[in-house]
Amino acid sequence: MLQSDIKNSQLNSVPLDLRAPTSTRFRKGDWWKRLVTLLTVDSIFIIAAWLLVYLLITPEVSNQVPSLPIYLILQITALTIQGNYAPGKQRYNYLSLIKTITFAHCLPLVIQILYLPTFQLNSQILVLYWLTSTLLICLGRFAIDIALEYARENQILGFNSVYIICSEAEKEQAINSVEKESRYKVVGCASSISLDQEHRLETLEKLNQLGVTEVFISLSAIQNRLYLCWLFQTSGITVHLLPMELKPIYRDLVVHNVGGLTCLSFMSQAITGRDFWFKRIFDICFAGLFLIVTFPIYLIISLGIIIDSPGSPFYRQTRIGLHGKEFKVWKFRTMRTDADKMQKELEALNESKDGILFKIKDDPRITRIGKFLRRYSLDELPQLFNVVLGEMSLVGPRPLPTRDVNKFSTRHLIRQEVLPGVTGMWQVSGRSDIVDFEQVLNLDLKYIENWSLWLDYEILMKTVDVVLNKKGAY
Repeated sequence: MLQSDIKNSQLNSVPLDLRAPTSTRFRKGDWWKRLVTLLTVDSIFIIAAWLLVYLLITPEVSNQVPSLPIYLILQITALTIQGNYAPGKQRYNYLSLIKTITFAHCLPLVIQILYLPTFQLNSQILVLYWLTSTLLICLGRFAIDIALEYARENQILGFNSVYIICSEAEKEQAINSVEKESRYKVVGCASSISLDQEHRLETLEKLNQLGVTEVFISLSAIQNRLYLCWLFQTSGITVHLLPMELKPIYRDLVVHNVGGLTCLSFMSQAITGRDFWFKRIFDICFAGLFLIVTFPIYLIISLGIIIDSPGSPFYRQTRIGLHGKEFKVWKFRTMRTDADKMQKELEALNESKDGILFKIKDDPRITRIGKFLRRYSLDELPQLFNVVLGEMSLVGPRPLPTRDVNKFSTRHLIRQEVLPGVTGMWQVSGRSDIVDFEQVLNLDLKYIENWSLWLDYEILMKTVDVVLNKKGAY
């Protein structure tokens, strides 16, 4: 891939990463109606179960009936955390419902045994309440499902405006299959060209104008463009893949049937953007505090570099960051001042299998103090400036030099859809011991798909262990 291609792939009008392509917003469509309906029905049946238990027990033990507000909040919270209010079929996963309700009833019992042994909690009443609430909540969900099916078949409910992206040869079959589902109305169709880098913002704008809440994409149209699923998801649009021929599935998806075709769906989150801001606040607080605490170390390292190798203690190199945008990464200088000029002469010694990364174990350009700094990854400390400036995150895919990114294939571009990081899955899984870029890419994809603040914290803690034990460092 040429540098011009990378520049063409930039989304300068999109300032944030795939967790928030524009801003924090609610997902489109009538998701809130389903959410309010489920919350209302669940709350009614939880209260009904409590009243039923209260009426069935004897007056002597009526004071041992669990508090209704506490149990109502506990069960609704447990169902929310477990994803039983999320879009898709999970809300009708009855096994998950039973497990969640069971957990919500067992938790108070565990707390009472461990921390409140003198408190009287009648286990028989608890079991009775568990049975009635489980039965009523499941019946309530089943009744909603039946009512929705009836309303759709009789066109009582409105249509969901959907858009189809496929080849011209697949167009007729795709439209016929989708419109077999009574809840869908196809409002437009486009070819796979609409997914290309230069057209995708235009496509999103068109979808917004049409009021589209769901997009059906044929698998052939999204080959090598799988990263676009994140673009649609975080723009509040649910993505469905329509494989005209069943092919391997690349990740865990919701699999269901649409008009006789196997359909793979990426559900949009109810609220997008909050992930980015949680992560950004975490980055600023941690990086700012660490910069203040380690300021004396910066002075000592800078002095050591100047004494060992005359020149600036800092090294700034152009790296490719979010959406292919160039930025200058800060590092302590660990090489000779003419290191960049020498790299072309050393290309033949590159130990990277596919040539994308540039790695030499005994690089002759590294200075004496540079070896020490690299061994303990101290040369990376100035990148905290990049974190504070918003060019990097504490955790994420490593930003690569222009030379490396020029060799990317299309599927590698997903790395450029999130803020690059000071450390990441690659660093805690072998660092320089990993010389195959496909392994690096798989680790980055794993991080992107499973991101959470807790995962960031785990990677930071593992980074400390890796650095102190000098694993994979050179």
